[in-house]
Amino acid sequence: MQRTCMNRLLLALPAADFALLQPHLELMTLSVGDVLIPANTPIRQVAFVAQGIVSLVSVAADTQQIEVGLVGCEGMVGVPVLLDAGQTPDEARVQALGLAYVMPAAALSEALGRSPRLHRHLLRYAHVLAVQATATALANGRYRLEQRLARWLLMCHDRTEGDELPTTHQFLSLMLGVNRPGLTAAVSTFERSGIIQRQRGILTICNRKALLVIAGASYGVPEAEYDRLIAGPVENALSRSASSDLRV
Repeated sequence: MQRTCMNRLLLALPAADFALLQPHLELMTLSVGDVLIPANTPIRQVAFVAQGIVSLVSVAADTQQIEVGLVGCEGMVGVPVLLDAGQTPDEARVQALGLAYVMPAAALSEALGRSPRLHRHLLRYAHVLAVQATATALANGRYRLEQRLARWLLMCHDRTEGDELPTTHQFLSLMLGVNRPGLTAAVSTFERSGIIQRQRGILTICNRKALLVIAGASYGVPEAEYDRLIAGPVENALSRSASSDLRV
Protein backbone atom coordinates (compact mmCIF):
# COMPACT_ATOMS: atom_id res chain seq x y z
CA MET A 1 0.00 0.00 0.00
CA GLN A 2 2.76 2.48 0.84
CA ARG A 3 4.23 2.53 -2.67
CA THR A 4 0.88 3.54 -4.12
CA CYS A 5 0.04 5.97 -1.32
CA MET A 6 -1.04 9.39 -2.58
CA ASN A 7 -0.05 11.28 0.58
CA ARG A 8 3.53 12.54 0.71
CA LEU A 9 3.88 12.36 4.49
CA LEU A 10 2.91 8.70 4.50
CA LEU A 11 4.97 7.94 1.40
CA ALA A 12 8.10 9.42 3.00
CA LEU A 13 7.83 7.26 6.15
CA PRO A 14 10.21 4.37 6.79
CA ALA A 15 8.37 1.10 6.13
CA ALA A 16 8.35 0.14 9.82
CA ASP A 17 6.64 3.39 10.80
CA PHE A 18 4.12 3.15 8.00
CA ALA A 19 3.30 -0.37 9.21
CA LEU A 20 2.26 1.09 12.59
CA LEU A 21 -0.34 3.26 10.88
CA GLN A 22 -1.50 1.03 8.03
CA PRO A 23 -3.99 -1.16 9.97
CA HIS A 24 -5.87 1.96 11.05
CA LEU A 25 -5.97 3.84 7.73
CA GLU A 26 -9.25 4.00 5.83
CA LEU A 27 -9.82 5.84 2.55
CA MET A 28 -12.60 8.41 2.82
CA THR A 29 -14.21 10.68 0.24
CA LEU A 30 -13.92 14.41 0.91
CA SER A 31 -16.91 16.50 -0.21
CA VAL A 32 -16.80 20.28 -0.52
CA GLY A 33 -17.96 21.88 2.69
CA ASP A 34 -17.26 18.87 4.91
CA VAL A 35 -15.87 19.89 8.30
CA LEU A 36 -13.20 17.35 9.20
CA ILE A 37 -12.37 18.98 12.53
CA PRO A 38 -14.88 21.34 14.18
CA ALA A 39 -13.53 24.20 16.27
CA ASN A 40 -13.16 23.69 20.02
CA THR A 41 -14.14 20.03 19.82
CA PRO A 42 -12.04 17.00 20.83
CA ILE A 43 -10.30 15.63 17.74
CA ARG A 44 -11.52 12.07 17.16
CA GLN A 45 -9.72 11.32 13.91
CA VAL A 46 -6.91 12.67 11.76
CA ALA A 47 -6.76 12.74 7.97
CA PHE A 48 -3.82 12.36 5.61
CA VAL A 49 -5.07 14.06 2.45
CA ALA A 50 -4.62 12.09 -0.76
CA GLN A 51 -6.48 14.35 -3.19
CA GLY A 52 -8.29 17.64 -2.75
CA ILE A 53 -7.72 20.66 -0.52
CA VAL A 54 -8.63 21.33 3.10
CA SER A 55 -8.69 24.89 4.46
CA LEU A 56 -7.79 25.61 8.06
CA VAL A 57 -10.09 28.46 9.04
CA SER A 58 -9.89 30.73 12.06
CA VAL A 59 -13.39 31.64 13.27
CA ALA A 60 -13.97 34.45 15.80
CA ALA A 61 -16.78 34.63 18.34
CA ASP A 62 -18.59 37.15 16.14
CA THR A 63 -18.40 34.70 13.16
CA GLN A 64 -15.66 36.64 11.33
CA GLN A 65 -13.36 34.11 9.67
CA ILE A 66 -10.29 33.82 7.49
CA GLU A 67 -8.15 31.02 6.12
CA VAL A 68 -4.92 30.47 8.05
CA GLY A 69 -3.67 27.31 6.35
CA LEU A 70 -4.01 24.99 3.36
CA VAL A 71 -3.54 21.22 3.39
CA GLY A 72 -3.33 18.94 0.37
CA CYS A 73 -1.56 15.71 -0.50
CA GLU A 74 1.59 17.03 1.18
CA GLY A 75 0.08 17.01 4.66
CA MET A 76 -2.36 16.00 7.32
CA VAL A 77 -5.33 17.43 9.17
CA GLY A 78 -5.18 17.03 12.94
CA VAL A 79 -1.75 18.43 13.82
CA PRO A 80 -2.88 19.31 17.40
CA VAL A 81 -2.84 15.55 18.11
CA LEU A 82 0.92 15.56 17.47
CA LEU A 83 1.30 18.33 20.05
CA ASP A 84 -0.87 16.63 22.68
CA ALA A 85 -3.34 19.53 22.42
CA GLY A 86 -6.49 17.48 21.90
CA GLN A 87 -8.48 20.20 20.10
CA THR A 88 -8.12 23.53 18.31
CA PRO A 89 -10.08 26.79 18.00
CA ASP A 90 -9.68 26.54 14.21
CA GLU A 91 -11.88 24.58 11.81
CA ALA A 92 -10.72 22.18 9.07
CA ARG A 93 -13.07 22.57 6.09
CA VAL A 94 -12.90 20.79 2.72
CA GLN A 95 -12.39 23.31 -0.07
CA ALA A 96 -11.94 20.95 -3.04
CA LEU A 97 -13.33 17.43 -3.25
CA GLY A 98 -10.99 14.49 -3.01
CA LEU A 99 -9.86 11.61 -0.83
CA ALA A 100 -8.09 11.18 2.49
CA TYR A 101 -6.66 8.36 4.58
CA VAL A 102 -8.32 8.75 7.97
CA MET A 103 -7.48 7.05 11.25
CA PRO A 104 -8.54 7.42 14.90
CA ALA A 105 -6.61 10.08 16.78
CA ALA A 106 -6.09 7.63 19.63
CA ALA A 107 -4.43 5.13 17.27
CA LEU A 108 -2.07 7.81 15.98
CA SER A 109 -1.16 8.85 19.54
CA GLU A 110 -0.38 5.23 20.38
CA ALA A 111 1.83 4.90 17.29
CA LEU A 112 3.67 8.10 18.19
CA GLY A 113 4.43 6.67 21.60
CA ARG A 114 5.86 3.52 20.01
CA SER A 115 8.03 5.34 17.46
CA PRO A 116 9.89 8.56 18.32
CA ARG A 117 11.10 8.57 14.71
CA LEU A 118 7.51 8.71 13.45
CA HIS A 119 6.76 11.50 15.90
CA ARG A 120 9.77 13.52 14.73
CA HIS A 121 8.75 13.08 11.10
CA LEU A 122 5.24 14.38 11.70
CA LEU A 123 6.45 17.19 13.96
CA ARG A 124 8.52 18.45 11.05
CA TYR A 125 5.26 18.82 9.14
CA ALA A 126 3.74 20.64 12.12
CA HIS A 127 6.65 23.08 11.87
CA VAL A 128 6.03 23.58 8.13
CA LEU A 129 2.34 24.26 8.79
CA ALA A 130 3.28 26.83 11.44
CA VAL A 131 5.64 28.50 8.97
CA GLN A 132 2.80 28.57 6.43
CA ALA A 133 0.58 30.32 9.00
CA THR A 134 3.23 32.97 9.71
CA ALA A 135 3.77 33.47 5.97
CA THR A 136 0.02 33.97 5.58
CA ALA A 137 0.01 36.56 8.36
CA LEU A 138 2.90 38.37 6.68
CA ALA A 139 1.14 38.27 3.30
CA ASN A 140 -2.12 39.55 4.78
CA GLY A 141 -0.41 42.40 6.58
CA ARG A 142 2.29 43.53 4.17
CA TYR A 143 1.47 42.53 0.58
CA ARG A 144 -0.96 43.94 -1.96
CA LEU A 145 -4.17 42.07 -2.74
CA GLU A 146 -2.85 41.04 -6.17
CA GLN A 147 0.20 39.44 -4.54
CA ARG A 148 -1.92 37.69 -1.93
CA LEU A 149 -4.28 36.38 -4.59
CA ALA A 150 -1.37 35.12 -6.69
CA ARG A 151 0.11 33.38 -3.63
CA TRP A 152 -3.19 31.72 -2.78
CA LEU A 153 -3.72 30.53 -6.36
CA LEU A 154 -0.21 29.08 -6.43
CA MET A 155 -0.77 27.24 -3.16
CA CYS A 156 -4.06 25.77 -4.42
CA HIS A 157 -2.44 24.90 -7.76
CA ASP A 158 0.30 23.07 -5.86
CA ARG A 159 -2.33 20.83 -4.33
CA THR A 160 -4.25 19.88 -7.47
CA GLU A 161 -3.48 17.45 -10.27
CA GLY A 162 -4.64 19.77 -13.05
CA ASP A 163 -5.01 23.48 -13.65
CA GLU A 164 -8.68 23.84 -12.68
CA LEU A 165 -9.57 25.13 -9.23
CA PRO A 166 -13.16 24.93 -7.98
CA THR A 167 -13.89 28.27 -6.30
CA THR A 168 -16.20 31.28 -6.23
CA HIS A 169 -15.69 34.98 -5.53
CA GLN A 170 -17.58 34.60 -2.28
CA PHE A 171 -15.29 31.82 -1.12
CA LEU A 172 -12.16 33.66 -2.25
CA SER A 173 -13.15 36.84 -0.42
CA LEU A 174 -13.82 34.80 2.72
CA MET A 175 -10.52 32.94 2.56
CA LEU A 176 -8.45 36.06 1.82
CA GLY A 177 -10.39 38.29 4.21
CA VAL A 178 -11.15 40.99 1.61
CA ASN A 179 -14.31 42.61 0.27
CA ARG A 180 -15.82 41.21 -2.91
CA PRO A 181 -15.50 44.37 -5.06
CA GLY A 182 -11.73 44.52 -4.49
CA LEU A 183 -11.36 40.82 -5.14
CA THR A 184 -13.45 41.02 -8.31
CA ALA A 185 -11.17 43.75 -9.64
CA ALA A 186 -8.02 41.71 -8.95
CA VAL A 187 -9.48 38.55 -10.52
CA SER A 188 -10.58 40.53 -13.57
CA THR A 189 -7.07 41.97 -13.98
CA PHE A 190 -5.59 38.45 -13.93
CA GLU A 191 -8.14 37.29 -16.45
CA ARG A 192 -7.53 40.17 -18.87
CA SER A 193 -3.79 39.42 -18.67
CA GLY A 194 -4.38 35.79 -19.65
CA ILE A 195 -3.08 34.48 -16.33
CA ILE A 196 -6.35 32.77 -15.46
CA GLN A 197 -9.65 31.89 -17.07
CA ARG A 198 -12.89 31.60 -15.17
CA GLN A 199 -16.31 30.15 -15.67
CA ARG A 200 -19.05 29.45 -13.19
CA GLY A 201 -17.47 27.82 -10.14
CA ILE A 202 -14.17 27.04 -11.89
CA LEU A 203 -10.97 29.07 -12.16
CA THR A 204 -8.26 27.76 -14.52
CA ILE A 205 -4.57 28.59 -14.11
CA CYS A 206 -3.16 29.50 -17.53
CA ASN A 207 0.18 31.11 -16.67
CA ARG A 208 1.83 29.87 -13.47
CA LYS A 209 5.07 31.74 -14.19
CA ALA A 210 3.20 35.04 -14.21
CA LEU A 211 1.64 34.18 -10.85
CA LEU A 212 5.10 33.50 -9.43
CA VAL A 213 6.29 36.91 -10.61
CA ILE A 214 3.29 38.67 -9.09
CA ALA A 215 3.44 36.76 -5.80
CA GLY A 216 7.15 37.53 -5.43
CA ALA A 217 8.53 37.03 -1.93
CA SER A 218 5.08 36.35 -0.47
CA TYR A 219 5.30 32.78 -1.81
CA GLY A 220 7.94 30.12 -1.29
CA VAL A 221 9.17 30.06 2.30
CA PRO A 222 6.90 27.26 3.63
CA GLU A 223 7.44 25.39 0.36
CA ALA A 224 11.21 25.54 0.84
CA GLU A 225 10.87 24.31 4.43
CA TYR A 226 8.82 21.35 3.24
CA ASP A 227 11.46 20.51 0.66
CA ARG A 228 14.21 20.83 3.28
CA LEU A 229 12.56 18.68 5.93
CA ILE A 230 10.23 16.23 4.23
CA ALA A 231 10.10 16.16 0.43
CA GLY A 232 11.41 13.23 -1.57
CA PRO A 233 11.33 12.13 -5.23
CA VAL A 234 7.55 11.81 -5.47
CA GLU A 235 5.57 11.47 -8.70
CA ASN A 236 2.26 13.16 -7.98
CA ALA A 237 0.52 16.50 -8.28
CA LEU A 238 3.45 18.25 -6.65
CA SER A 239 6.15 16.89 -8.95
CA ARG A 240 5.23 18.97 -11.97
CA SER A 241 7.68 21.72 -11.08
CA ALA A 242 11.42 21.89 -11.29
CA SER A 243 13.48 22.49 -8.15
CA SER A 244 13.52 26.20 -8.93
CA ASP A 245 9.70 26.26 -9.07
CA LEU A 246 8.65 25.16 -5.59
CA ARG A 247 5.36 23.27 -5.44
CA VAL A 248 4.17 22.13 -2.00
